[in-house]
Amino acid sequence: MSQHYLHRHLTPAVGEAQQEAYGQPTYAVPDAPEPDRLGAREIAFIGARDSFYLASLTETGAPYIQHRGGPVGFLRVLDARTLGFADYGGNRQLLTTGHLRADPRLALFLMDYPNRRRLKLDGTGEVVPLDAEPALRDRLLQVDPGAAEVERLFRIHVEAFDWNCPQFITPRFSAAQVESAMQPLQQRIAELEAEVGRLRSPERDRDSAEAGASP
Repeated sequence: MSQHYLHRHLTPAVGEAQQEAYGQPTYAVPDAPEPDRLGAREIAFIGARDSFYLASLTETGAPYIQHRGGPVGFLRVLDARTLGFADYGGNRQLLTTGHLRADPRLALFLMDYPNRRRLKLDGTGEVVPLDAEPALRDRLLQVDPGAAEVERLFRIHVEAFDWNCPQFITPRFSAAQVESAMQPLQQRIAELEAEVGRLRSPERDRDSAEAGASP
């Protein structure tokens, strides 16, 4: 767990809960460091995702979480402290869009189910009108240039991140991942079927010859 993430989340109430459960605080609260910077490991992980969970807060502090999906890499790393993605047209509720007007704080939860990995990100978000920053728009649409329903852009300023342990993550696989894993097996089945066909050919030829020789 990063020092900055610990500083943000090890609140006094958390320390009290640890004291009650274990007889002493489990972690010491570190001094406030600079915001985290995404490294090569985080950048590669984010770039390989095709979905994530996004949490925001209403004006009254009520939590809200939603799922965002798109082509692999649609959540782009713009630099070591900034992410961005194109927002597609949906149910027109604009809940997260509205929440960020009053409170820019948000959190992201990124999952890699097959490899049992997860990455949590804290930060602040802003909504960018689609035509306000052409360079940003072009960069975020590179992943899916044919997308016709993009309505706005999101830019996320990363404050802290944390890698979780794989415990209790049940492996799950997308249709594309299953298809890829099945390809060698399907190829082998096709080879065996062809081999069976070749082995049976003499038998068919003999049967045909015997049938032709019958009085």
